[in-house]
Amino acid sequence: MKVIITKDYESMSEKAYEEVRAVIAENPAAVLGLATGTTPLGLYRRMADDCGRGGISYKKIRTVNLDEYAGLGADSDQSYVYFMRKNLFDHLDILPENTFIANGKAEDLEAECARYNALLEGMRQDIQVLGIGSNGHIAFNEPGTPFSSTVHVVDLAESTIRDNARLFAREEDVPRKAITMGLKNIMRAKKILILANGANKARAVCGLVKGEVTEAVPASVLQLHPDCTLICDRDAAAMI
Repeated sequence: MKVIITKDYESMSEKAYEEVRAVIAENPAAVLGLATGTTPLGLYRRMADDCGRGGISYKKIRTVNLDEYAGLGADSDQSYVYFMRKNLFDHLDILPENTFIANGKAEDLEAECARYNALLEGMRQDIQVLGIGSNGHIAFNEPGTPFSSTVHVVDLAESTIRDNARLFAREEDVPRKAITMGLKNIMRAKKILILANGANKARAVCGLVKGEVTEAVPASVLQLHPDCTLICDRDAAAMI
C-alpha cells in the first residue's frame, strides 16, 4: 500500500484529484467508483471546477457508487443519489444515464442487490474512491463483514449512525439499513484510492495500514490489493 501524508484536508483533496485526473487522462471512458460523505467533497469540487473550466471531460465516463440508504431515493435530500447530483454530477458534463447507484427505494432489496451486483460484474472500476469509518468500515461494510461479500443489505452499526448523524436534523432520522458494495466488489477495482482526514480517523487508519488483516477491521483487506493508495492528513496519520 502506498501512503501519502499531507498537511491538511485541502492538500489531501488536491492530491486525490491528481490521482483521479491521471486515470481519466489515460482512459477517457474509465469507470469511476465513487463514495459519499464529507471526505471526498474537496475532491469533487476540484473535479467540477476543472470540468467547468474546460478541462477533463466526463462525457464518456461511467460511475458506480458504493452504497445507498434503504428507503431513500432521489426525492429525499438525504439520499446518496441526491448527494451525488448536488455535489458532483450536476457540475460535470457526464451523461445522467452513465451514473449508477443502487435503488434504495426498491420494493425487493435483495433483488436490487442482485441487480446491482450483476451491473458491477460488467463494469470493473478503473479507480475506486473510498473513505474510512471510525470503526474501520469501508462503504457500509461493518466489522465482521466477510471479505468474500458482494452487494448486500446491511444493518448499520451504532458508531456509523453516530458518524452520519451530523448530516441529518436528528440522529433518529438516520436510516438503520443500507445497500452496499461488498468487500469483494471493492477489491475488484483496478486501483483503489482511500482518503482519511481528522484525528477521529487515526485509529482506523492505523488498523488499515499496520494492523492485522482481519474482518474485524474491514479496511484492512486493502493491504492485499495490488494497487492501493492512502492519502491522509497529518491528524489521521498520527498513529502510523
